[in-house]
Amino acid sequence: MQAIADLHIHTNYSDSSMSVQEVVDEAIKAKLSCIAITDHDTLDGIKPALEVQGDGDLEIVPGIELSSELENCDIHILGYFVDYQQGPLLERLDVFLNARIERMKQMIQNLKAVGIHNIEIEEIKAKTQSRALGRMHLARLLCEKGLVSDVKTAFEKYIGYGCPGYAPKYKQTTFEAIELIRNAGGVAVMAHPMLTLKDELIPSFVAAGLKGLEVYYPNCTPTVTQFYERIARKHGLITTGGSDAHGVNSYTRIGKMTVGVDVVEQLRRAKT
Repeated sequence: MQAIADLHIHTNYSDSSMSVQEVVDEAIKAKLSCIAITDHDTLDGIKPALEVQGDGDLEIVPGIELSSELENCDIHILGYFVDYQQGPLLERLDVFLNARIERMKQMIQNLKAVGIHNIEIEEIKAKTQSRALGRMHLARLLCEKGLVSDVKTAFEKYIGYGCPGYAPKYKQTTFEAIELIRNAGGVAVMAHPMLTLKDELIPSFVAAGLKGLEVYYPNCTPTVTQFYERIARKHGLITTGGSDAHGVNSYTRIGKMTVGVDVVEQLRRAKT
């Protein structure tokens, strides 16, 4: 059987509903050889994941998904094989996480201004094992309280860009995100470019040290995948892929999108 890897998985240390134990169990069930834990703006889930990894054949790559913004567009950068124990990345993440808490407080205040008074910050904090509070946590709470029918409606009605509950996140540029990952000894990869749709910026990211492109992503047509394969070849980028599993999302699951473990070795060799 071919050894395969899912290089884009979240845990409840950011905005997934799955614990690290559940992630590991699902990965083993899916017969994966390697997974990457890539929580949003936090490395807190890496050590717990390694602790429950056991003595089996599942490799866990320490990773992260950093938020960034350029030309008024959210651009996510994945980092693989980063130093999750010390260094400038951890120091910078502390700033990001504090900003996430302040943003959430502001969103709660914004919702109160439009008549939603029964949301408290402690309820949001209870939904994650870290300080990586995000809009998905708030959307799920709005659902639980019967204020919206589903997560999609929560974003469209209350917390999406331009909606009454929205508050802007702490901003860093994509170039800063790439530099952070490189300074942490990691490999920077652009996440889901087919969702970002800023292909014209990819050459500038490559010049800044981008090493890979997440070409293989759930529910993409062969035409879209082939398009990004060509871009990756043009710029000499590693073609990565993963499920972007968040637990409760119905559109994906751990192991839905995989790559060969040769991609893991390419990433390992590309470390700075």
